[in-house]
Amino acid sequence: MATGKGKGEAKPVNTPPPEAKEIYDQAGKVFEENKFDEAVALYSQAIEKYSDYSSAYFNRALSYALQSQYEKATNDAMKVMELEPNAPDAPYVMGVISEYQQDLQGAQEWYEKSLKNNPDYQQAKDRLKMLKDKIKGAMPGGKLKAAEGADGTQTVMEEGQIKKVAWFTSDLTFKDVVGLEKQKQMIHDNIVLAITKPQLLQAYGKKLGLGVIFYGPPGGGKTLLVRAIAGETKAKFIVMHINEIVDMYAGNTEKNLHAVFEQARKNAPCIVFADEIDALGTKREGEQQGNMRMAVNQFLQELDGVEKNPEGIFVIGATNQPWDMDPALKRPGRFGESIYLPAPKYRDRRDMFKYNTRKMPLSRFMNFGRLARATWGFSGADVFAICDKAALKVAAEEDRTGKKRPIGMRDFIAIVKAAGSSLDEWYGMVKKDVISKTETSIVEGKKQEVIKEGRLSPEEKVRYKPMIKDIKKNLNPVNVFVKKLMRFWAIYLF
Repeated sequence: MATGKGKGEAKPVNTPPPEAKEIYDQAGKVFEENKFDEAVALYSQAIEKYSDYSSAYFNRALSYALQSQYEKATNDAMKVMELEPNAPDAPYVMGVISEYQQDLQGAQEWYEKSLKNNPDYQQAKDRLKMLKDKIKGAMPGGKLKAAEGADGTQTVMEEGQIKKVAWFTSDLTFKDVVGLEKQKQMIHDNIVLAITKPQLLQAYGKKLGLGVIFYGPPGGGKTLLVRAIAGETKAKFIVMHINEIVDMYAGNTEKNLHAVFEQARKNAPCIVFADEIDALGTKREGEQQGNMRMAVNQFLQELDGVEKNPEGIFVIGATNQPWDMDPALKRPGRFGESIYLPAPKYRDRRDMFKYNTRKMPLSRFMNFGRLARATWGFSGADVFAICDKAALKVAAEEDRTGKKRPIGMRDFIAIVKAAGSSLDEWYGMVKKDVISKTETSIVEGKKQEVIKEGRLSPEEKVRYKPMIKDIKKNLNPVNVFVKKLMRFWAIYLF
């Protein structure tokens, strides 16, 4: 591809030999048939025939990206930039790769570089516009906007210390969160009512402040749900980014925590959201670095301040690994409530596909039920990524051929086949942390069995029972077989 103009096919630095061009054209046809593995093999053959074939490198990078092979995609994109430093295409695909890896700031820089090389590159323009919405807090169906009186949408840091805290309001509501009906009802009763109708709860002696932990597998909608709470209540909303809070120099982390909570107190009712809270509130044990122990102590102190003067401040943490959190954070009055957010079920995945594609030019022959079956065991984030990659695939095809067409089932199925579920690996990874197992060893010729406990305490086993049950279910050999069978049936048959 490597067009240099954002449309059509450009001439590479040197004209490739006919045999390389012929293979390259075959690869393009295979790519359009969604056979990404074959396309990669053919692009590789074209590169063997002509080592400076920038268009082949670019299209192979795109094929790798659609298969979630980001390291290989990055290497090819870098090669394109080496061959054509002023072309917009390679920075564009680097932006896409960065987005898929959740490096939003990096993605913005790549898209801007693409547009610097060619201000008229429409694909980079479109992606950059959507990305800026994401950076400001946009999610499917709603945005975070700078709250009235806020200093801006970026937290201001000077020498590792927070000087100004960004705070927002949200357009998202519970209608934009697919599934999780029981969880939404619990949140409505405990948080939404406390912000929107405080006098009702006060009449019954209910405290208005609350600390809640959303826990569960990655991509389950924890962040999305918190933003919906902000939209439902019209409350101000502070995102406590761990990378902004934690600083290498002693004392700065504690000062940053205090700055966030001080801002929340001044602007109540306010929601403070700490994503990946286990990275900040980690267990104080062993030879843990002294500065992180101090950070946890400061966090506890701030939460105690909320408990003593709770009105209008709601602290919500999200984590994929709740067992790594310090036990002191979980007691009543701090993060006393824990809400499990499981992976979406069939109906939820079906509705997620409908929701995430509502603004896409789709074929009339879409079968969302088939897509839901093909993504059995996928997370909500996986579904969102599949929809986004399907759109990218067809847009890239139009850019190469100049022909416009709707996004069809074959595009989605091709991405599902290439991507796979992010949760399969997660369930296997956390198994050792939460599930006890029996190990057998031979000592002096005698067989001995030792039960090796997971990392959960007896209290945590009760608290996180829904998660433990879900992990065991997803690792059960019968369920693993049924899940794979269902995916195969939906992908290759119906």
